[in-house]
Amino acid sequence: MSILKTNIPVGLCSDHAGFELKNIIIGYLESQGIEYRDFGTYSTDSCDYPDFAHPCALAVEDGKVYPAIAICGTGNGIGMTLNKHQGIRAALCWEPELARLARAHNDANILVLPGRFIQPEVAIQCVDTFFQTNFDGGRHQNRINKMPVSECNCK
Repeated sequence: MSILKTNIPVGLCSDHAGFELKNIIIGYLESQGIEYRDFGTYSTDSCDYPDFAHPCALAVEDGKVYPAIAICGTGNGIGMTLNKHQGIRAALCWEPELARLARAHNDANILVLPGRFIQPEVAIQCVDTFFQTNFDGGRHQNRINKMPVSECNCK
């Protein structure tokens, strides 16, 4: 079963370091007939990943896209930015098993890829695995419920 929803496009965003891999993924999505919305960037010109991560995260939170894929050089910066949003669970993955566990255990809604440190074939495998893995729920749901800062019982 796939987590893709027939009436909601997949979100995409990247910075300049992730632009080429994002275009490869766009080609793959198109070959599979998967709708998407590209939040940028649209070239390899140097840019700041938050300019593209925030609109993508807001669209996921608002239900306008689901899931999403984000790419920067290491995946760290764009992932940190995405995870500032309370409704986002962005997971940095560089192999398919990490993508599976991010979905199954963490209900990740954004797959983050390290554009400079992953081969395109492996990135596509991560995308496929992410899309095909459902959240296990159960004991993992309790952990997900505790993620928002408003639910922190740490004082």
